[in-house]
Amino acid sequence: MKKKSFIKGAAILGISGVLVKGIGAFFRIPLANFLSDEGMSFYQTPYPIYNWLLVVSTAGVPAAIAKTISERLAENDEIGAHKVFRVSLSLMAVIGLVSSVAMFFLAQSIATAVKNPLAVYSIRAIAPAIVFISVMSVFRGYFNGHQDLAPYGISQIFEQLGRVIVGLGLAIALLGRGEEFSAAGATFGATAGAVVGFLVIFLIYEFKYKRRHLDIGIISLKERKQIIRRLMIIAVPITLGASIIPIMSIIDLALVMRRLTAIGMVEQANDLYGQLTAYAGALINIPQVVTAGIQISIIPAVSSAFAIKDYDELRTTVRNGIRTALILGLPSSVGLSVMAREIMYLLYPMQPQVVPSASGILQILGIGFVFLSLFQVTSGVLQGMGKQTTPAKNLLMGGVLKIFLVYYLVAIPALNIRGAALSTVITYFIAAMLNLRSLKRTGFLVMEKAGYVLAPLWASLIMGVFAKLAYLLLRGVTSGGIATLLAILGAVVVYLTLLFYFKGISMDELEMIPGGKKITRVFKRRNQ
Repeated sequence: MKKKSFIKGAAILGISGVLVKGIGAFFRIPLANFLSDEGMSFYQTPYPIYNWLLVVSTAGVPAAIAKTISERLAENDEIGAHKVFRVSLSLMAVIGLVSSVAMFFLAQSIATAVKNPLAVYSIRAIAPAIVFISVMSVFRGYFNGHQDLAPYGISQIFEQLGRVIVGLGLAIALLGRGEEFSAAGATFGATAGAVVGFLVIFLIYEFKYKRRHLDIGIISLKERKQIIRRLMIIAVPITLGASIIPIMSIIDLALVMRRLTAIGMVEQANDLYGQLTAYAGALINIPQVVTAGIQISIIPAVSSAFAIKDYDELRTTVRNGIRTALILGLPSSVGLSVMAREIMYLLYPMQPQVVPSASGILQILGIGFVFLSLFQVTSGVLQGMGKQTTPAKNLLMGGVLKIFLVYYLVAIPALNIRGAALSTVITYFIAAMLNLRSLKRTGFLVMEKAGYVLAPLWASLIMGVFAKLAYLLLRGVTSGGIATLLAILGAVVVYLTLLFYFKGISMDELEMIPGGKKITRVFKRRNQ
């Protein structure tokens, strides 16, 4: 039962995440096509700071809420679970408000410090989003604790719709006033989307859950302190670990352009940084939302099994989580690397001068995606077991190394901006391997069959060869964009077929995802 809910929850977040990224493509791709590389740097500059403040405001507490609520529900304490929600709501409102105010009033200092003073408008435009996302994250954590992730996914979709409609509209309307104002309009879309997403998830809660808790009573000061203390014990290590990723982006922001300037690439520094973050980095985020969904979904599933000492269920959940990370991560890595240039030309037809350099960055980042997916899922498992500090320590080791790698690799003229991408790949590889070692030591990581790794690996490699050959053949009879789309669609079919052939996934497992029963019926009819 729990295994099914974990996989179903991960699938719901994965599907909603893909839809969110698809909607976002209608925002970022037109934006990148009518703004210059410099304009995109104005748009991108606030995000390392914003993401870090967002992590401080939201990363640890929602995971702590989900874990604590799932534990109390496993013990049939639904009133206690709702008390956790109520206390968390007031706590996050304060933290989010402080973070928003700090970012808004320090905008000028931040823009000056990163040598991009015209980005001040974008920083101020996005600052109010933090308070709304902070409060929204409490609702998401509450639903996640109930292993009910549909409201989570729905709020994500509406948040993105608000971001796209308002952000793109303002970016176009303000373009005549200068690219710095157009970029600020685009970033304000994040604020508008946060407001919309909050309103949607609040309404879902009002209609679906609120009536269950009419007799909750007044929460005493002592009980509030106990709940906050319990949440902080879980949340602080998770927050510190999650902070390392945006801190690594800040490292790139602080070091990359300086090191490019040091090797004489003064005029190209802004453009190359934009290619790293706004072009190649944005594409990595598309499959990443799926594996992030696994991490979010697996925390309460592991916590619930761990709380009631159902160790067989725990081992099954851990095994399925890592298998899913490999099944999704390996083909994404191969596909992004093999088809990097073709994907870039497909998405940015009006920026052909960017493609040669940006596709080289994407090829390197693509290789590292499987390590990122493994790190995310194993982090969720360890956090669910109460080992919140372990992923943080492991990622910190990789992050420290990244500082040295960025400093030296970017300064190699033959690598330049690709050195920053390579440093990211190495960082995630180290962090993922350390997480797997930590998980192995718990005794709950049991991968009985080599096929769990070899099946998706072989299927991914063959898929990559097929995708490239299919593109080259189709390119002779149709346009490059259509050839790329057909090659990718064909590669997906080839990968899934090979995955079944190599016994990397069974029909029973496929039935656990939304719509999986319909898919299995089609396969069974064809095999009859």
